[in-house]
Amino acid sequence: MDAYQIDKSRVRSSFDRAASSYDKAAILQKEVRGRMLSRLDYVSLSPHDILDAGSGTGHAAEALAARYKGSHVIALDIALGMLRVAAARQPWWSRFTATRQSALCADIENLPLAASSMDLVWSNLAIQWCNDLDRVFTGMARVLRPEGLLMFSTFGPDTLKELRAAGMADPNHVHVSRFIDMHDIGDALVRAGFSAPVLDVERFVLTYDDVLAVMRDLKAIGAHNATQGRRRGLEGKGFLRQLTERYERLREHGKLPATYEVVYGHAWKAEVPLNTAPDGANVIKFHPRK
Repeated sequence: MDAYQIDKSRVRSSFDRAASSYDKAAILQKEVRGRMLSRLDYVSLSPHDILDAGSGTGHAAEALAARYKGSHVIALDIALGMLRVAAARQPWWSRFTATRQSALCADIENLPLAASSMDLVWSNLAIQWCNDLDRVFTGMARVLRPEGLLMFSTFGPDTLKELRAAGMADPNHVHVSRFIDMHDIGDALVRAGFSAPVLDVERFVLTYDDVLAVMRDLKAIGAHNATQGRRRGLEGKGFLRQLTERYERLREHGKLPATYEVVYGHAWKAEVPLNTAPDGANVIKFHPRK
């Protein structure tokens, strides 16, 4: 068994429970969402059908609907509680606007949408909760129309590196998820048939007064440890004491840091389908005229 395999049922229940507290605590998610939206200013795109994959409480879906008037935005999330909070925030008159919004409770790794049905697939800090990145990108490529755009953000390997190091007080269990390197993400995009992928990285450091504040923030947004290799049941007092001691060694200027490495990416679905050779190179087959 892969100790880092994500338990989807735990992910779903964790985000369900956190739905009411999510917006207040999701400071980083809000910041990254704003930066992703600003990047759309440099993209020539007039999408009719948009998928927000991992929509949470619906702020990106709202922003996309406001940006692209007359579009149809599907807000998809694995947690029904998140979709309910998003729906509760919608004013009654929104149903009469030209832009339609729909909600869909589903898993990003198994998109229940028709092939070539979307012009834009957007995903903000969600695909790190998936187990098979190739499956994720292949599914997104399948639902995109030719020349459709995929825009996403996810976490890179340095995310929560301080908590990961402190968690080595208990080396027999996994305490922080495994996050994928930017270069491996780019390779997965190419394998899925996307063209001209563009990726870059940005690092954010949040600061806290104590270790419990770090844990409370993660709990408030539903980011519980969902790996198969996690300890089942409550942690002992001895581990928590050692975790705190190890984390305290990283205190700087009176604060404890929590690093987040954010990987941004966008890529276009090729107009002509690409075939991938065994060495990972893209092969386009030309057929001579008869």
